[in-house]
Amino acid sequence: MSSHTPGTRVQRMPRAQRRAQLLEAALGVFVAKGYHAAAMEDIAESAGVSKPVLYQHFPGKLELYLALLDDQCDHLEALVLEALDSSDDHEERVYATVRAFFNFVADEGGSFRLIYESDLTNDPQVRHRLDALEAQLGEAIAQRIIQDTPLPMELAEMLGLAMSGAAQVMARTWLAHGAHFTKEVAAQAAGHLAWRGIGSFPVNRMGSIDPATGAVAGE
Repeated sequence: MSSHTPGTRVQRMPRAQRRAQLLEAALGVFVAKGYHAAAMEDIAESAGVSKPVLYQHFPGKLELYLALLDDQCDHLEALVLEALDSSDDHEERVYATVRAFFNFVADEGGSFRLIYESDLTNDPQVRHRLDALEAQLGEAIAQRIIQDTPLPMELAEMLGLAMSGAAQVMARTWLAHGAHFTKEVAAQAAGHLAWRGIGSFPVNRMGSIDPATGAVAGE
């Protein structure tokens, strides 16, 4: 039952501000109940608005979910890109990237569940967004790998996808089972594991290396 009382006026606010409020309320409901059990009435009640106000911004539950998913995918991508750009040191970038996944998973809103634990992954529109995010993260990491190692792009892309996948799994494992140690300790350990893998490849000191000839570009 909605907390909005008939005959009372919902406080007006700028459209963008209202949209942000509705998305925040929707996040809490979707994380708590999952997509299928959540109802638009639940979201409207959580936001303190009537259902007509909610439908003015989002024509249906799927559209609301997709808008929220887009926001969270953009947020995670921004965190990872910021980490990748945070240092010129190859090792520090690896640790920073792993920490980015831990920070995203540790967010109190539980937004990571929309990406990594969604109950709507069979929907083509959701699947497309999740696949695109996975590819974008893998590509971004791969670009840094080929800057620092002589690996060809195809292999770097595989490693980028593997690193992204491993980082989010380790972060979620810590959240579920790591009550005895802090996020910082867990992220450092996960970063060490990732660095032992990526760091084992030769580092380009003087420029990119042609994997076919072994020649350093520019020499």
